[in-house]
Amino acid sequence: MIVIMKPTATDDNIKKISQQIESQGLDVHLSRGTEVTIIGVVGDKTKLKGINLEVADGVDKVVAVTESYKLANRKFHPEPTAFSLSSTQIGPESLTVMAGPCAVESFSQLLETAFAVKKAGARILRGGAFKPRTSPYSFQGLETEGLKYMKEARDATGLSVICEVTSPRAIEEAVKYVDLLQIGARNMQNFELLKEAGKTGLPVLLKRGLAATIDEWLNASEYIMSEGNPNVILCERGIRTFESATRNTLDLSAVPVLRQKTHLPVIVDPSHATGVRAYVAPMAKAAVAAGADGLMIEVHPCPEKALSDGPQSLTFREFESLMADLAPYAALEHRVI
Repeated sequence: MIVIMKPTATDDNIKKISQQIESQGLDVHLSRGTEVTIIGVVGDKTKLKGINLEVADGVDKVVAVTESYKLANRKFHPEPTAFSLSSTQIGPESLTVMAGPCAVESFSQLLETAFAVKKAGARILRGGAFKPRTSPYSFQGLETEGLKYMKEARDATGLSVICEVTSPRAIEEAVKYVDLLQIGARNMQNFELLKEAGKTGLPVLLKRGLAATIDEWLNASEYIMSEGNPNVILCERGIRTFESATRNTLDLSAVPVLRQKTHLPVIVDPSHATGVRAYVAPMAKAAVAAGADGLMIEVHPCPEKALSDGPQSLTFREFESLMADLAPYAALEHRVI
């Protein structure tokens, strides 16, 4: 449920409504727009039975929210969420590109890639230190050693850094070295992991699960936000369908759908979605045209020797060319790279 206040509502009106809601054991989420303030009610609204908020001073109307996700809901927070990192702004006015290797293999590999993607226009360095692989015999990542390399690359380039976390122990280590946490597709509904990530206060990028509906995805984001962390980024990375021509099926329709349902930033990962280097650039352009707030692109100095996801990784030259090609698409969407 949300309580929409009148433009003339005073701070005292808002305070009294909030206190009345909280006195019933419910949580209040306040969203102040340029003209209208919305009071979101989180919890069992039946506790308000017998209390008619609509007649209270300053209240315009009370609207029921039927969706199970509340904090991520655009009804609760009509304005799109935007937040700043040391190297960039994530939100509706920018096109934030995260780029780097699927897996951190060595310090020299990571640092070389970091300088290359920064030169091309990326603002965030991605790299995997903890690698959840389909096969237990595949390269699993350098773990803490890889995280240290990421921090050193950040110090050398000024790029913010993001790394996937796969367990509470990984979170405990990662917060010492990175600026953003990533929850991968396989862990989208690992609810205890989501809550632990939310408690860190770091921005969290949440990838869509392999077969998750959009509502399931948004409910997963609610677990992070319910821990007091508002800075969640949703990442569409393809879903599993019957099609085998690509690694997954990139659901670009999710971008405009999410625009209607949530205020959270949305980015697209065409690398994992397609699994084929030649398809990454076309789908990246399409994602920008669809209204994505950013992209996550895999880049490697020598893809044919990559320990993970070489077939979908771009070379430095290919990434530089893609970034140049994206400029007019970003301009059409009134975004700055």
